[in-house]
Amino acid sequence: MTRIRLNQEYRNKCANRLRVHLEQEDTQEKQKYDDLKGDQIDLNDKAWEVARTIVRRHYTDDDVAKARYLQDKFENVSTIAKDSCFHFHYMGEKETRDYDNNVKMEQAQIEKHFDFRLNGSIDTESNYSGSNDYKYSYALFRDELKAQDNCNPDILIEQEGKDSNPHKTKYVDNNNTYLGNDDKGYGKEWNDKYQLDLIGRDYCRDRSIACTKEEFNFLITWKQAKGQFVIAHEKWINSVLDQMKEIKIGLKGYKYLDEAIELSTEIGLNITEAEIVRTNSTGLVIFNPKNLAERIKGMKNKHVSKEDKIKARLLYEQQQKENSLN
Repeated sequence: MTRIRLNQEYRNKCANRLRVHLEQEDTQEKQKYDDLKGDQIDLNDKAWEVARTIVRRHYTDDDVAKARYLQDKFENVSTIAKDSCFHFHYMGEKETRDYDNNVKMEQAQIEKHFDFRLNGSIDTESNYSGSNDYKYSYALFRDELKAQDNCNPDILIEQEGKDSNPHKTKYVDNNNTYLGNDDKGYGKEWNDKYQLDLIGRDYCRDRSIACTKEEFNFLITWKQAKGQFVIAHEKWINSVLDQMKEIKIGLKGYKYLDEAIELSTEIGLNITEAEIVRTNSTGLVIFNPKNLAERIKGMKNKHVSKEDKIKARLLYEQQQKENSLN
């Protein structure tokens, strides 16, 4: 039997199938990500309740109602603004040094910025509230983004350390368009949930609200938990990328398709030469009459809901997993 030469098209198909397989494997890195993801909504809700208590202790509901009354009555009064990020502080002690470089403790205002927006900063070392951090939303809504054409929730990890480029910009823009912002999509739903009417200017840096040390420390823990979730996502995907780097080196050195099939089998993915030859670049079999017919039918009535797209993607990944076990 004539051996099939391994051209670049077949290398790409094998690599795509192996990438799906590696992402589905139940590894320690994936389990850590899944566990932390399951905690996120509850953590955000609890932290928001603490923040709401702090804010309403300072800006009471009665105060807000009076300010809104004046704003509605007079055209030149604009004092009510919705906000999702806050500067909180408490009076504590901060380590300093005297002229002889001896350590001493001085009373000081301990302050941090806490941002509840979907793309709010998660940098625990920064008080700057103007920057967005998409890493959290990409990690939290990874399944939803994976189910969309031309979206990639792992793009920031894949492009870490690289300059801005068209490939990265394309997927970041598509991700953000799908997730939405203050006026649509998941972004609006999220930000509407975590916002309060406040008195004062629109910028949270213009006001710092007093809280207790216990409340402050609870919010610090919440912020760190968000960062740990992002790190878990990065570690999981980086482990996949490291494996894919070795796989691609191996595939590049192989001359025949059966060598790539043997590699896949040893890794735990059972595929055949026929599957690779009869699939498109994404790994979907299209020349089987049934699959081809379904593909053609799918070209009509293209409007599909978000929920159906997610279901279709999950079904596809489940089928790929079942095929790898057969």
